Amino acid sequence: MAHSIKITRSEKSRINDIDKKNLVFGKYYSDHMFLAECDHGKWSGSRIVPFGDLQMHPATSALHYGQLIFEGMKAYKDAQENPLLFRPDQNLIRMNISAKRMGMPEILADLFMKALNDLVDIDRDWIPTDAGSSLYIRPYMLATDEFIGIRPTERFQFIIIMSPAQAYYNKPVKVVTYSKYVRAFQGGVGFAKAAGNYGGTMLPLREAIAAGYDQVLWLDGLEHRYAEEIGSMNVFFVIDDVFVTPSLDEGTILDGVTRDSVIELARSMGATVEERKVDMDEVVQANKEGRLQDAFGTGTAASVAPISLIHYGGEDHMLTPVEGRTWYKKIKTTLDNIKTGKIDDPYGWVVPVGAAKAVEA
Repeated sequence: MAHSIKITRSEKSRINDIDKKNLVFGKYYSDHMFLAECDHGKWSGSRIVPFGDLQMHPATSALHYGQLIFEGMKAYKDAQENPLLFRPDQNLIRMNISAKRMGMPEILADLFMKALNDLVDIDRDWIPTDAGSSLYIRPYMLATDEFIGIRPTERFQFIIIMSPAQAYYNKPVKVVTYSKYVRAFQGGVGFAKAAGNYGGTMLPLREAIAAGYDQVLWLDGLEHRYAEEIGSMNVFFVIDDVFVTPSLDEGTILDGVTRDSVIELARSMGATVEERKVDMDEVVQANKEGRLQDAFGTGTAASVAPISLIHYGGEDHMLTPVEGRTWYKKIKTTLDNIKTGKIDDPYGWVVPVGAAKAVEA
């Protein structure tokens, strides 16, 4: 069914107040945001309003029990300045998978897609066009029962905010592995994009940065031996021209939209892709023998980011110089060109914005 969204426009845009040449990721936010509420399974109150603070009751259940999920998406512009979304249907599917695992209501497809369409359409001037830049989109949902006590929650709020940004990583990434910290176990919520998954990684990340690394490459929780994912990305290794990436079978890593896109692109380019357990001893040995041709992370925020160093087994392992690699560059260039409409999209991944209009206040 058609979903009506009430729009209240900002009286004055803040777009000229930002430093467009220094779009630090997550620092600036566009003029408007979307909000809707769910009460006992029924969604209502869909609206786009000027960006601003949220008002919450001190006993809001998400603040006490962590019932909060989110997604990460991006909008781009083609050469004609038309705004484009990249695989929004996959973000909806994943958000509802997260919602189900966290005991939250599913977001209706009509509501999700129209909210995205109308919000990006209104704030299309916020989409930067410099190379490597984009409008980052953050849909999220939180439990809003005003009650302290562990019980199934019945009230929720769905919000979308947007932030213009340049590249998440501006240099090759150095990652460290730990055996004393664990991100996820089988039967947990590692596959969900839930806020708590990230809260528990902040101390290890702080330690990693203090030691000179950029991110944590998480290992399995039992043997601390198999690669799972990086804090902000899925991970790929190219060994003897074979793309190897951790499988989703254990339910401990995120089913990344960029991950899935890279798998399809690599296969279309004639490469073999293996989704399986990735033993870090295998990766280190391949690197020593010169068979590890590439290693990179993939994610909406990060796009395709090369890895220059892996700390594992008490040692720093320097990888093949990024300048001499071919696979990650080929994948990244192709993916970026599809997202911005510079080349044909044979996969139907790119969705134009602006086809539908909301009912304005």
